[in-house]
Amino acid sequence: MASTREFIDGDWGNERLEGLSFASFDVNIPPDRELGAVEPVRDRARAAPDPTTEFLVTRAEALGGPSAFRAELQRELNQRSTDQREVMVFVHGFNNTFADGLYRTAQIRHDFEIPGVAVHYAWPSAGNALGYAYDRDSALFARDGLEALLREIAAAGSNRIVLVAHSLGSSVTMEALRQLRIGGRDDVLNRISGVILMSPDLDVDLFRSQAQRVDPLPQPFVIFTSQRDRALRISAAITGQRSRLGNLGTVEDVADLNVTLIDISEFRGGTSDGLNHFAAATSPAMIQLLQQVAAVDLSLQGEAARNLGLLPGTVLTVRNATQVILQPLSLAP
Repeated sequence: MASTREFIDGDWGNERLEGLSFASFDVNIPPDRELGAVEPVRDRARAAPDPTTEFLVTRAEALGGPSAFRAELQRELNQRSTDQREVMVFVHGFNNTFADGLYRTAQIRHDFEIPGVAVHYAWPSAGNALGYAYDRDSALFARDGLEALLREIAAAGSNRIVLVAHSLGSSVTMEALRQLRIGGRDDVLNRISGVILMSPDLDVDLFRSQAQRVDPLPQPFVIFTSQRDRALRISAAITGQRSRLGNLGTVEDVADLNVTLIDISEFRGGTSDGLNHFAAATSPAMIQLLQQVAAVDLSLQGEAARNLGLLPGTVLTVRNATQVILQPLSLAP
């Protein structure tokens, strides 16, 4: 874990930290839960939390700085076979506490059966539904920290880094990629083996500008979209626009970019996702479907996108971009 949140009174809060702090965690994944669900401990006063139904931190260790983080990451990578020495970095979205992001990182790695090491990047979200303006500023504040984290991961020896970002975390991610390109850090960018933006809360024109500056984008570059994302409808209304990147209805707006849009409008998020803002990671049907394509990042590029086989729906190719419109298996023809 790397964070730009201040550590105060024994916890990472929502105050902004200049620089990065590092820590290592083990997280218990409860076996008795709905696929995609994250249930943290609800009653902290209870003497014994229930590991069969609740996510729990079973080990926490502060790491003294970048060198200690690199050493810990190298140790984790060396314990894996060569083909599994991949690092997944999860960048959380709007209205997330530190625990929200940590547990979601563990859930995504577990449910999608992603090999390698999972790293949580915890930027200083207010963790409050009314803190949108604070979070948008924090997303810009946090871009330097993510850039530094990616440099550290590359220095630790990982040749494959997959970036997974949700909501406003997509803004943090795109800014970090843009800075790496401007800074001439192709040595880091060349190690990024995939980018997945889930429900990205990003202005479409801003995304296009960022993508053109990063060009060429890491591949595969996957964007999960949904017309039923109520959180993005609210965000679009706040900004006075028709849509955000995460609820685009057509591939035409990004057709000149080498990206794959996965339209999951027919899927609903899990029981805890009332706004349908995280269906890609919380919908049991979506998770079961994507599990069939070997951890998402292998079958969504080039000709493979035309031969998905296990992914029912429509595949459209417009210039450089591909749009895959998915249906739940129960709706597939």
